[in-house]
Amino acid sequence: MKTKVAIIGAGPAGLLLGHLLRSEGIDCVIVERQSAAHILSRIRAGVLESVTTQLMHRLGLDARMNAEGMIEHGFNLADDDRMIRIDIEALTGRYVTVYGQTELTRDLMDAALDRGLPIVYEAGEVALHDVDGERPWISYVVDGQSQRIDADFIAGCDGFHGPSRKAVGDHPARTFEREYPFGWLGILADVAPCHPELIYANGPRGFALASMRSPTRSRYYIQVPQAARIEDWSEDRLWDELAARFDSISDRGVARGPALEMSIAPLRSFVFEKMRRGRLFLAGDAAHIVPPTGAKGLNLAASDVAYLAEALIAWFAKGDAAPLAGYEARALARIWKAERFSWYLTKLMHRFPEDGAFEHRMQRAEIDYVATSRAMQTAIAENYVGLPL
Repeated sequence: MKTKVAIIGAGPAGLLLGHLLRSEGIDCVIVERQSAAHILSRIRAGVLESVTTQLMHRLGLDARMNAEGMIEHGFNLADDDRMIRIDIEALTGRYVTVYGQTELTRDLMDAALDRGLPIVYEAGEVALHDVDGERPWISYVVDGQSQRIDADFIAGCDGFHGPSRKAVGDHPARTFEREYPFGWLGILADVAPCHPELIYANGPRGFALASMRSPTRSRYYIQVPQAARIEDWSEDRLWDELAARFDSISDRGVARGPALEMSIAPLRSFVFEKMRRGRLFLAGDAAHIVPPTGAKGLNLAASDVAYLAEALIAWFAKGDAAPLAGYEARALARIWKAERFSWYLTKLMHRFPEDGAFEHRMQRAEIDYVATSRAMQTAIAENYVGLPL
């Protein structure tokens, strides 16, 4: 098989890139190691920056998002029993949309066939070849048969553990990482949210987040030690803990219901600054990971592929190589700003085990400053709603 762009990974990054290229008449193929059902079974974040929603609008794939998504004009930081509302619409003129990543992925998958975007699912043993040459190619196995795709370019949108980053090579001087000494224990349930807007809470018991996927589906998290095990947490124990955190500060208090999913997610910051090798380009989690604080993961992937699609379109339309040459620097400039914001909000709202009384006082002083400074609230709102491309 031959194509213009071979895309590895059918998550939001790969699907968005594929649709952006097909909208300009550029042939591409997506190769994915998992099944479509497996991809849609994964529970992910659901706060979309305006950059991401604008891409869906540009593609004409925003009908369900517009009908079912929840517009959020602000969010809240809680310090013990004090609520600090960040009015992102008043401060920036924009807003975020709560719409599950799974639903956005479904919209992109459902439109692929009609728009001439082929996706090969359950492709095993994916390998990249000749990425430094003018005609790179990928190999994979489906149903026991070896397959090959020749392309002009390869886009690695296959996440942290995929083969694309490994194909770029070992560049330890270009790798930056921070592992946090805690994780997030989360529960998803079909119950009404306790508050109409998200609450990031910091109290003596540690961090907690009250969020939602819809008016009838809630997503909650609490900070747990890095060594915590899901087996040690019953649903009742977690609901009790959430009630202790949010009943006194939320509009409605925590409603309980059977868990649709419970899991513990580790927190890390990771940037791989080598986003290109020859005709291979990385985008999304293949190049960077952010803590979920601030909901930047999916949105960073969207900005990466917006830059990459623009560069590839310029190449195929005009033979202009400059945007491809500038892709890495352009993407990294936005990546590091998003990493900084996620790191800042994580540091502000979590209890770190190594911190003592002085650090807790400094944290309290920072939250006090946020509460009383419009300039500080504006800076937080600008980052939360998404910096411009």
